[in-house]
Amino acid sequence: MDSNLAALFWQQLWHALKGETLPPPMILQGYEAFASAFPVSELAATSMALAAQSAAGLVGNPEKVTVDIRLASRWFQRTFRPINRPLPAAWDVFSGDYATADGWIRLHTNAPHHRQAMERVLGKQTDRVALAKVVAGWQKQTLERAIIDAGGCAAQMRTLAEWQQHPQGKCVAQEPLIAWETQTQGAPPAWPLPIARPLRGVKVLDLTRVIAGPVATRFLAGLGAEVLRLDPPDWEEPSLEEEMMQGKRCARLDLKSAQGRQQFEQLLAQADVLVHGYRADALEKLGYDNARRQQLAPGLVDVSLNAWGWSGPWRNRRGYDSLVQMACGIADAGQRWQAADAPSPLPVQALDHATGYLMAAAVLEGMRRRVAHRSGITARLSLARTAHLLTSHPYAANTAAIGPGPTQPHDESDTLELTPLGIGYRLRPPLWLPGTPLLWSRSGSPLGSASANWLPDR
Repeated sequence: MDSNLAALFWQQLWHALKGETLPPPMILQGYEAFASAFPVSELAATSMALAAQSAAGLVGNPEKVTVDIRLASRWFQRTFRPINRPLPAAWDVFSGDYATADGWIRLHTNAPHHRQAMERVLGKQTDRVALAKVVAGWQKQTLERAIIDAGGCAAQMRTLAEWQQHPQGKCVAQEPLIAWETQTQGAPPAWPLPIARPLRGVKVLDLTRVIAGPVATRFLAGLGAEVLRLDPPDWEEPSLEEEMMQGKRCARLDLKSAQGRQQFEQLLAQADVLVHGYRADALEKLGYDNARRQQLAPGLVDVSLNAWGWSGPWRNRRGYDSLVQMACGIADAGQRWQAADAPSPLPVQALDHATGYLMAAAVLEGMRRRVAHRSGITARLSLARTAHLLTSHPYAANTAAIGPGPTQPHDESDTLELTPLGIGYRLRPPLWLPGTPLLWSRSGSPLGSASANWLPDR
C-alpha cells in the first residue's frame, strides 16, 4: 500500500466533494493491498472514508474516521459468504474477453436482451469456444460498432494513450469527478439527524442496477435510511440479491405504464433523496428530466451516475465497469504490467465500488447543503471519470503488493445472517466512526419481494 497515493486520493476526493483543498485527518490501518497496475486498495479505502466523513459532517460528529485497508479491499470483492451452497454465477457463460483479428474485445451478455443483441450479430453459438472462433474473424472496431448498434454491450481494448485521444476520453477528462448543481428551494427538511443513525426517517428512492448505485444505497441503508429500490417487471440480478440489497426493500414498477408512472410520481413526491443509474437520457425520454423531478419533489437531493460520462458521443451508451476498464486503457495497462498474453483488468470491479461510495458521499453532502440552504441539489458521477482518476496515478512498474490475503475468522461477523435465500456470514464493516456505526435493519432480499410504497412513519 502506498501511503502517499492514499493521501493524494484523499485530498482529491475531498476537493471534489467540498471544494476544499485540506481534508480532515483519517486513520488507516491494515496495509495489505491488491496487486495491480493501479492503486485499487488506496482508492477503496479513501472512497469509503469519504462516505463516512460525509456522514460525520452531516450530523456534526467530530470523531476521526478509521479505515482498515485490507477489509476495504475485501468489501470491493464480496461481503457475504453463503454457507452450504455455492455463490451464484456472476457472469453469463458468453460474457468475457475474446481475441479478434486485430486485438481484443469484451462482450457483456449478463442481461438477456444484451445476449440477444450479441447473437443477432454473431449468431447463436453452442459454447464460448464456438463463439471465440466467430469473433476471431472480425475486426475489433467493426464488431464493437455492430453490437452497439444492435442494442448490445461491447468494448474493444484500447491503450491509455488511445483513450486519451478518443473523443469520449477527451470529454471525460474535462468533467469534474462530482458535478454539482443547485436546484430550486424546498421546505426545510424535518430530518432528525441523530449521530447514532444519521439517516433515520430519510426516504431514499433507488433506481439503480448491478453494482455502483446499489453500493451507494446499501451504505445509506447502513446509516438508517429507508431505501426503496424499484425495478422493471422483467429485470433480475440473482447473483447480487444477498450482496447488494442489504437494508433495502425491493419492489417492481413499470414506468412505461400509466399506473406505474402515477405510483412513481407519488413515491418521488415523498422522497428526500433520489439515486439513479440509468443512461443519461433514459429518464428524460420517460418525461422525468431534472426539471420535472425537482417539480415533483422540490428540494430533492438527486444523485446519478452513468458509465461513460455526461458529455461526448458516448454519454448515452450502455456500459459496465468491465467495459470501461477495457475501453479506457486499464485492461491493456494491466496486461503490460503483468506481461500477460490476454487483457488483465483490475482484480475487482473497483470503478463500480469506488463510484458507489462517492455517490453515497454526494448524497450526504447534498443533504448537508439542503439543510444549510434549503435548496435542492443534483450531483452527477460516472465510471469513466472514476477511471480517469485512477489511471492518473499508476503504480511504479516494480511495485510489489502483498495482497489482502485470505479471509480471516475475525474478518466476519460472529453471527450467522439469515436471508430469504439461506444463511451465511457477512464481513465486518471496514469503517469505524465512533458514535455512528454501520448497521443494516434487514438482510438482502430478492427483487420484487416488497410493495412499492413507503413504510408508515414510526
